[in-house]
Amino acid sequence: MKEYQTISEISGPLVFAEVDEPIGYDEIVEIETPEGEIKRGQILESSEGVVAIQVFEGTTGIDKNASVRFLGETMKMPVTEDLLGRVLDGSGQPIDGGPEIVPDERHDIVGAAINPYSREYPEEFIQTGVSAVDGMNTLVRGQKLPIFSGSGLPHNDLALQIARQATVPEEAAEEGEDASEFAVIFGAMGITAEEANEFMDDFERTGALERSVVFMNLADDPAVERTVTPRMALTTAEYLAFEKDYHVLVILTDMTNYCEALREIGAAREEVPGRRGYPGYMYTDLAQLYERAGRIEGREGSVTQIPILTMPGDDDTHPIPDLTGYITEGQIYVDRDLNSQGVQPPVNVLPSLSRLMDDGIGEGLTRADHADVSDQMYAAYAEGEDLRDLVNIVGREALSERDNKYLDFADRFEDEFVDQGFDTNRSIDDTLEIGWDLLSMLPKEELNRVDEDLIEEHYRDGESAEEVTAD
Repeated sequence: MKEYQTISEISGPLVFAEVDEPIGYDEIVEIETPEGEIKRGQILESSEGVVAIQVFEGTTGIDKNASVRFLGETMKMPVTEDLLGRVLDGSGQPIDGGPEIVPDERHDIVGAAINPYSREYPEEFIQTGVSAVDGMNTLVRGQKLPIFSGSGLPHNDLALQIARQATVPEEAAEEGEDASEFAVIFGAMGITAEEANEFMDDFERTGALERSVVFMNLADDPAVERTVTPRMALTTAEYLAFEKDYHVLVILTDMTNYCEALREIGAAREEVPGRRGYPGYMYTDLAQLYERAGRIEGREGSVTQIPILTMPGDDDTHPIPDLTGYITEGQIYVDRDLNSQGVQPPVNVLPSLSRLMDDGIGEGLTRADHADVSDQMYAAYAEGEDLRDLVNIVGREALSERDNKYLDFADRFEDEFVDQGFDTNRSIDDTLEIGWDLLSMLPKEELNRVDEDLIEEHYRDGESAEEVTAD
């Protein structure tokens, strides 16, 4: 292995070195500082005579006397089932004080694209225990459903709640407790130490760490490492799903920090910027991550993704949420107004969407009345929201009795359906019974989106969900 001492320039997270042989794109590099510290990097650009290396641990301590060694291989993730229960840093090194990882295999972190012909259509309901998701924006196995949030909102609490509670009730009922092994891969990028401690405390308190693999890239870690962390997490997820038959839920937070790292590297390379200074290839880069979710024909396992992103300035036209919305199958909106009212989780169901919901609900999957109840609640809540604006102008006294019922519906929908706390786990039956309880506030003739047979079966005059459950 040749060793070079030909560093010509250091620019931000990049090191430029002169070479006398062809070097492959994405090849892994070791840089040894004059003090003997070894830092890892990756070839970002290779041209005749010069290579650009992005250094994962940052360029501090590297000068023109440092040695550069090219390892002749791309970056690989050591994978094994023993990773479950472990905490790793953003580049896959253990930081939990446990033993070294002895891998069964080493997989390329870029992964292999799933052949579209071999993809299975996602249509198995995942019960998250969160009514605003299960009832109105259902998650299915193999889907990518991002959470759109804002700075300071409790999106992490929602993600942890889903990670704790997510199950596939149909399989659990059929085959007992050992039905399908469920694993959570948690990839954190650029989060604060306080957030990291909150995640770890919750994982340990609830016992979720036993079935989880945690990748932690903190805010004071090098930004370049953030570009590797989600790929490490997804490579681990693919191994567990497609080779060990786990159903894997991948939570990536915060994708905004990941995109900021892309912008920083692009600026260091002096690339021509795209929208708001982000690289023009950001759409492609995000698609390479999100499209690693899915199911493969003939394989038991699945990879389901919940990326979290904080929208800068709560602006959903910002390039990061905008491009994410194009690639993924919907979005869950965390709302600042609902949060200020104390609603937990503060999910606004009106702009939220799950594009695969229709295929994952109904008889045999959830319940026959699910779609109708969801549609009717959506319409009634939207009408109640519109009437709130009118009340601010004319007052409640000027409204008809019908309009007042819709206003009351909107209030109770937020207080009873959406607001459930971060520790409450509701089954899909509980969620739909609360839905019927709310719809029974409205006259039968207003339920124009629900089948008449379902109204006869479930509509209750003056009965609450608690009384029905007791019966």
